[in-house]
Amino acid sequence: MRHRHRHGALIRAVDRMELPKDDVAVISGIGCTGRMPVYLDFNTMHTTHGRALAFATGLKLAQPKLKVIVVMGDGDAVAIGGNHFIHAARRNIDLTAIVVNNSIYGMTGGQASPTTPLNSRATTAPYGNIEQPVPVCELAIAAGASFVARSTVYHSVELDRYIEQGIRKNGFALIEAVSYCHTTFGRINKLGTRLR
Repeated sequence: MRHRHRHGALIRAVDRMELPKDDVAVISGIGCTGRMPVYLDFNTMHTTHGRALAFATGLKLAQPKLKVIVVMGDGDAVAIGGNHFIHAARRNIDLTAIVVNNSIYGMTGGQASPTTPLNSRATTAPYGNIEQPVPVCELAIAAGASFVARSTVYHSVELDRYIEQGIRKNGFALIEAVSYCHTTFGRINKLGTRLR
């Protein structure tokens, strides 16, 4: 269900802007968001873990008229891709980065990610995470992003408006989409699943 909300928000934003599909590129890394471009009829790239912004930067430099949208998970964006994240924002490259924050590495066993909340459990933190989470929006602001917004997949109308604003904004735009991971994070932390 979360995938539908993320896709829907992105598709509604592009549709409202009446952008021709050939003028849009959607790039992803690896993880829960990695397969998103596969289901979209735009120019797409499914890249390696943490390198989506690097690929997107190259594409934007080669094809500056494209609207380049980069979809990453929290680990993809601010762990292995953290350096690319900081410098894409610092350089103010005209990209729209959507970071889907589910607070865990949900597809690889439930390890703690850079955004796992303090004291929350993960397979690599069975007694609770002892590290402060990376504040994604605050990091983008500090690095110099032109546009920064945060919403949730539950607030899909608000989320698609933020995505539209980010695409329209010249420079680096970050939209953090908080997306609860019931399958892994919820199970490990005994917070319930989608069935309860």
